[in-house]
Amino acid sequence: MSVKAPSKVDFFYELEAMTEKLSKDQLNSIKKSYFNILALFLDQKTIESKYLRCLLKWGFQLHLSPDDLKKASINVTHLAFTQPAEKVEKLESIFHLVQMIYLDKVVEDIELEVASIYAEKLGFHASVVSELFQSIATAKYDEDNHPAVRQQVLDFLKLYNV
Repeated sequence: MSVKAPSKVDFFYELEAMTEKLSKDQLNSIKKSYFNILALFLDQKTIESKYLRCLLKWGFQLHLSPDDLKKASINVTHLAFTQPAEKVEKLESIFHLVQMIYLDKVVEDIELEVASIYAEKLGFHASVVSELFQSIATAKYDEDNHPAVRQQVLDFLKLYNV
């Protein structure tokens, strides 16, 4: 019995279906977090290619377009990292990371590394970030159960007094 490998068309169709399950507000909020992550890495003198590949992958998965930049009032040449002021905003940013990591239902080491760098920049301790992303890597993400996954992330961070 042979198993047919999924085609590129199947992959993009499935990816489109996953992003369509998000509300317009959820997707815009995730995109806003993505731009902030991108800005963090663009602020560096050089960007390692492994990080750039990860950031590009997330951008493609989010179906970013020039209109997204206009809607967010973002000028790429002046894109700058912004530290979220409120704890809730920081927690939301972490949750958005989880969503970006799971967009293609594959958790890659580099995604966890990029997410850890961003989370530490937000002020989360490295050990907590490591535990959170280790739990993400071993968990099954159910995109149909968005509120439950969000609550799991928030509960995890509360457990560690974040």
